[in-house]
Amino acid sequence: MNWNLMILALPGLIFLLAFNYVPLFGLIIPFKNVDYAKGIFKSDWVGFDNFKFFFQSQDAFRVTRNTLLLNFTFIAVTMVLSIILALMLFELSKGQVKIYQTALFVPYFISWIVASYVLYALLNPQLGMLPNLLKDMGKAAPNFYNEPKYWPFILTVCYLWKNIGYMTILFYTTLMGIDSSYFEAAAIDGAGKLKRAFYISLPCLKPVIIIMSLLQIGKIFYADFGMFYFLTRNSGTLYSVTDVIDTYVFRALRVTGNIGMSSAVGLYQSLVGFALVLISNLVVRKIDKDSAIF
Repeated sequence: MNWNLMILALPGLIFLLAFNYVPLFGLIIPFKNVDYAKGIFKSDWVGFDNFKFFFQSQDAFRVTRNTLLLNFTFIAVTMVLSIILALMLFELSKGQVKIYQTALFVPYFISWIVASYVLYALLNPQLGMLPNLLKDMGKAAPNFYNEPKYWPFILTVCYLWKNIGYMTILFYTTLMGIDSSYFEAAAIDGAGKLKRAFYISLPCLKPVIIIMSLLQIGKIFYADFGMFYFLTRNSGTLYSVTDVIDTYVFRALRVTGNIGMSSAVGLYQSLVGFALVLISNLVVRKIDKDSAIF
């Protein structure tokens, strides 16, 4: 046994065990009525009652629909636009790429709390830049924080602003690894930039696109809590289109303090996400076995 490598891997193994395997003991929480005086293991077993609380509520369909539709929109739009941006960056010089790469990637590190104040400065009905601009143009300025119909678009734009740089760099680095002789041979044969992108770049990106799509599908039931809670300022009038499973559980936990119910919904999210990954991977295996994750 190579003890040097074992010692090197030890911090990672401890982290993996502490945050991925030890918490598995908590899978009993969704099936219990947690009493802090008794402790988790001695609390009363309630079976599927915690799941019934969620699925029998009038909000279950709404939050599930919002979570699925919004996340699917985020995944699809971000994937397409990040591929296009990566192909465009690939045609630029290294100096130009550094400028655009930095501009695209910086928003990834900005907190949603900070972003929410910037958005509020833009959309505030009294002092916001956009409402005042509409008023100056002689048009009626809507109160965005009371109008649900605008928010699927607003949230999609905000998600793109924050995440598209990360995805673009993943695809761009893949393009950088392609053998340049392919492009040189295609150029000699008369292929233009568009044809080189379609017949060389995109086929080489295919494995990464499939893997990233499968990983994103696995998280489709998990919404970015910070984005949905802070950007909307937890406005009740927007719940019809912005309330997702994560924000619903947070409010239910804050009001009722029922940790069993919130854990039940968390387990529901995990199981559905796991099933979606298996199904998606199975479909990919049927189409192209070499592109599947397993």
